[in-house]
Amino acid sequence: MRRSLPLPRRPIRLAPLALPLAMALALPAGFPVAAQAQPRPPARAGHGQAAPAPQDMNRIVAVVNGEVVTQSEVASRARLFAMTTGLGASSDLITRLEPQIVRLVIDDRLRLQEMRRRRIVVSDEEVAAALSDIESRNNLPKGGLVAQLRAGGVDTRVLFDQIRVQIGWSRLIRQALGQQAEPTEAEIRERVEAHEARVGQPEYQVSEIFVPVDDPARADEVQRFVNDVVGRLRAGMPFPVAATQFSQSQTALQGGDLGWVRPEELEPEIARIITQMPVGAISNAVRVPGGYRIVALRQKRETGRDIATMVTLRQAFLPFTSQLDPQNPTEQQRGQLEKAQRVTGGCDAVEAANRAAGSVRPADPGQVRQETLEPPQLRQLVASLSPGRASQPIVTPDGILVIAVCSRESRNLAQYTPEMAKAQILRERVELVSQQQQRNLRRQAQIDMRIRPSAARDG
Repeated sequence: MRRSLPLPRRPIRLAPLALPLAMALALPAGFPVAAQAQPRPPARAGHGQAAPAPQDMNRIVAVVNGEVVTQSEVASRARLFAMTTGLGASSDLITRLEPQIVRLVIDDRLRLQEMRRRRIVVSDEEVAAALSDIESRNNLPKGGLVAQLRAGGVDTRVLFDQIRVQIGWSRLIRQALGQQAEPTEAEIRERVEAHEARVGQPEYQVSEIFVPVDDPARADEVQRFVNDVVGRLRAGMPFPVAATQFSQSQTALQGGDLGWVRPEELEPEIARIITQMPVGAISNAVRVPGGYRIVALRQKRETGRDIATMVTLRQAFLPFTSQLDPQNPTEQQRGQLEKAQRVTGGCDAVEAANRAAGSVRPADPGQVRQETLEPPQLRQLVASLSPGRASQPIVTPDGILVIAVCSRESRNLAQYTPEMAKAQILRERVELVSQQQQRNLRRQAQIDMRIRPSAARDG
């Protein structure tokens, strides 16, 4: 009689793919374990919209300081956004977002031109390293992201170019800051002392999306766009993905993460909302000086007080060669279960088992906060494990997981260090200079809009 393999009632699932450089995944990088979602196939004629003719894709949408932006570039950026958010390529939202996508493509072109003017070069090796980091944080093998992009009908150069511009623009801003890029010891000390004086007062962990309004005549159009994004965020679109693709703040590089902030550090319009929002909520689009801002409240706490249980873990993942049918497991699946049952001991044994299994998932997901582990079953499992002991095998649709807790300690995560003060000061300066530089580029540029962004589809 063939033995069945019991599935957990609620399989542990990996957070969605977040591109590029998005930081706020629900699970630590490498946390397992359900099968990765398969990329959507590229849209075809007859599946919601007609495939654009080649000559339409070569139409010039805009000329930016003498360089053309084609409908093909806009469509490629739209496909990248559709893939990273899980939207279909024929989504009505993508159609409505095209004016903003055109704006982003133009802004990237302006940044690239300024990088060339200042002789700022981003090497292929730097782009490859950033790409590797994205794959690692999203539990993908080397080359896995490129394969997903190609399977989704996305030109890989679109992502490569976006990463290149993000890295180069960050470097350009650092150069523009000059000596201001290094806060003085007095500034750092003043910031730390001010923080200590506020111990016990509320502070908030916030993410943002900022969309500028450079032309007052376009304010209604921009508002419609941000309202669309808010609706999609509330329907489940990952906030880091939307921030990376559409935010014009420097925090886009970190998926919109502002970190821990106090109300007085925010615009008054945002501060009033943040103090009233429940954790996990996403605001409406808020008009602020220079544009619109969307914020998400991730956590709240008292300044200087945040006692957390921090754990270091090891995990071994023994993959199945086919999807599991619990009532009819294959010989390979039963063999993987037997191997997992033989994993005894602590972290060294689990790490060795992960190597022996040839798993592409890292054995060490890094130190994590026990109270924030998701889903709750995973949190309960980790809390119940004594350091130095491996868990029982956890059966999932695509493999078997074994976890060991290496260490567990309580720590005050709200402790404000000089290093944190320095990083915060620099982040504020970088954001200010970035917005100034982008406004200057727009103001000085010669931008000739040739056709409406959706004209290629309108035929």
